Amino acid sequence: QVQLVESGGGLVQAGGSLRLSCAASGRTFSWYAAGWFRQAPGKEREFVASISWSGGTVNYADSAKGRFTISRDNAKNTVYLQMNSLKPEDTAVYYCAVNNRDDPSRRYSVYNSWGQGTQVTVSS
Repeated sequence: QVQLVESGGGLVQAGGSLRLSCAASGRTFSWYAAGWFRQAPGKEREFVASISWSGGTVNYADSAKGRFTISRDNAKNTVYLQMNSLKPEDTAVYYCAVNNRDDPSRRYSVYNSWGQGTQVTVSS
């Protein structure tokens, strides 16, 4: 079992930036694909970005393309989500997740370990 802890959320004005981090502990982080999802109040959890273990495959939701960048540092057991040009509609709780299939899927059901989430609030 991998334990995940997100950090880096907060309140930012529209147009600003935040960098989310997801630190993993427990079993080795290697061979795990990772993803970021988000859930706004009253809405379903949605895919944001994902990355394979090697970093060679990344996927983004259309809403994140060109603004968000997912990356990872396996030596530090950490996955990052750099978010630029933030919009009020990006306001949500952001969750990090991993799966041991090395499948950077857009489907949340593929992921078998989740963090507790970090709140991102973008003011207009």
